[in-house]
Amino acid sequence: MLDLLAPLLFAVFIWWFSTGLVLLLDGLPRTTFRWSVLISSGLAIGAFFGLAHTANQASGMAAYCSFTCALLVWGWHELTFLTGWLTGPRKQASAPDCSRRDRFFQAIAAILWHELAIAASGLLIIAITWNAPNQVGTWTFAVLWVMRTSAKLNLFLGVRNLSEEFLPPHLAYMQSFFRRRNMNPLFPFSVAASSALLAWLMAQALQTGLPSAQMTGLLLVASILFLAIVEHFLMVLPMPSTALWRWALRQRASPNPSI
Repeated sequence: MLDLLAPLLFAVFIWWFSTGLVLLLDGLPRTTFRWSVLISSGLAIGAFFGLAHTANQASGMAAYCSFTCALLVWGWHELTFLTGWLTGPRKQASAPDCSRRDRFFQAIAAILWHELAIAASGLLIIAITWNAPNQVGTWTFAVLWVMRTSAKLNLFLGVRNLSEEFLPPHLAYMQSFFRRRNMNPLFPFSVAASSALLAWLMAQALQTGLPSAQMTGLLLVASILFLAIVEHFLMVLPMPSTALWRWALRQRASPNPSI
């Protein structure tokens, strides 16, 4: 039983804590951003080396390590986006009377550099782990990438909870690309497809006779996918999605134009 619960508990804790830490750092005065990004950059570089080191190791510890490394790389992207260091060429809100098509391309321009950086990291992780027995880091990053893209598309099309509290003052213009609706046509497909993948991952992980290391890796990836599905549901349920990270959002620094 511990073999089943440990990956889930580990994934839940590191997801909850790392998300809160990014939000906490982003709420500090903007003069601290350079240090936060510098330290996070060092951790991300180390994470790439960690992924390379564990790629050929088929053990439970290697699965945990590569999973954590993928989250460190992802955390760098989240931090550089929320601090405003790596967003996109557009730095202003969408025009209130523009069409959905124009708003879509404006939204892409607002996050273009961020998305290209994620794509570059994903390709580098694939290259590092190509044909290696330990693919946990690659799967983890891929799940985060796909599910976050799905979340962004759902925010664009419209959901009940926009979680504006997660956006710092210097990114307030991003709210103009969101829409508030109870539901949108994409949401059921997003949840159905990801739930089907989750069921497949769990079925693979619970196969009789599967090596412990493989089971651990599959459960870690399944856990982060499960949490991403929960995040999707938080966008449409009548409940605040920020309650889990209230400790990180308690104090938001006032806007400061200098970095």
